[in-house]
Amino acid sequence: MFQRTTAINKLIRLNKRTRIIPGGSSAGKTYGILPILIDQCAKRPNLEVSVVSESIPHLRKGALKDFLRIMQDTGRFNGDNYNKSTLTYTFTNGSYMEFFSADQENKVRGPRRNVLYINECDRLDHETYWQLSIRTSETVWLDFNPSHEFWVHTELSNDKDVEWLTLTYLDNEACPQSVIEELQKVKEKAETSKYWKNKWRVYGLGQLGSLDGLIFEEHDAWRLCKEMPKDYKWKVYGLDFGYTNDVSAMVEIAFAQGELWLNELFYTTGMTNKMISDTMDQMNISKRFEVFGDSSEPKSIDEIYGWGWNIKGATKGRDSVKQGIDVMKRYKLNITEQSVNLIKEMRRYSWATDKQGNKMLTPEDKWNHAIDAARYGITMKLGLKQGKPFSFAPTN
Repeated sequence: MFQRTTAINKLIRLNKRTRIIPGGSSAGKTYGILPILIDQCAKRPNLEVSVVSESIPHLRKGALKDFLRIMQDTGRFNGDNYNKSTLTYTFTNGSYMEFFSADQENKVRGPRRNVLYINECDRLDHETYWQLSIRTSETVWLDFNPSHEFWVHTELSNDKDVEWLTLTYLDNEACPQSVIEELQKVKEKAETSKYWKNKWRVYGLGQLGSLDGLIFEEHDAWRLCKEMPKDYKWKVYGLDFGYTNDVSAMVEIAFAQGELWLNELFYTTGMTNKMISDTMDQMNISKRFEVFGDSSEPKSIDEIYGWGWNIKGATKGRDSVKQGIDVMKRYKLNITEQSVNLIKEMRRYSWATDKQGNKMLTPEDKWNHAIDAARYGITMKLGLKQGKPFSFAPTN
């Protein structure tokens, strides 16, 4: 049953154009913003509202699911008004709420709207936010779990037309008792564990946390650059294979001025080997350059090699990931601003921890597709251990 919470009452009082809502777990962020937008649509004719997230599956499991539930619980839902194909609900007065993902380029850079709500905005890059924002005439809502610093902190914190509201589970009277009890367990663990202290700070208090054990610290290990250098000592390409769930990622790597320069070329799912080869052709990549890929995909490497590419496999041996990271960390890394997915990975790639929060000697196996692609190319060219060549096994 729908319940008007303290969170909703606080959200209603916001009045600036951009409303940033960091919050903890079960704080009622989405369940607070959506009813406000629904009420505005019902009362104001021809209002255009866009609800955006990183992907359609994420929308279906999150904001869209909550929207449909709220509409049904409040007796407002009419099945005839809901278009399942376009994920758009049109009210009888001509107002509508549309749900789409940030990877739909025609939507991001397309039609304008009155109100924008980006759910879990930390999953989107700043450029996508900006393209959506400049096409929004009135209000922009942004919510997220504050697990780490990102563009809302660096780009919007000093904006005079921005207001912030932090919500916690205490603002949500509809929060299930079982969830409250789980959060209380986190609070207790936080008294003796740095790992759980950070968890409690983010998910209990809704305050900015940190990614403990970050492998590549921004400004220390890497920095942004405008473009790749025109003069370089050498250049290669790194390729990580994926298909259905994991992305295929390719990174251009150059060595210049004693530093490494990285540029993301593609980062997408559903790419066959032929599509990878065709994409490299379309990007006018010269076949004289070496391409280093994941040797656990020998069939893919052999197939791409057969189309004339100078591709070899980088061995995944014992400790090869950690050794590759060590090689990368010997040099300052410069990453082009357009490498949005590589940048996102660099800001999240962390050492794994055990249940006590102690760092392990291996990185977490996530946020690493573009990083792995870069690692393959870099370690093939620069991988040295105690003066001996790093162990690789080219397939051709």
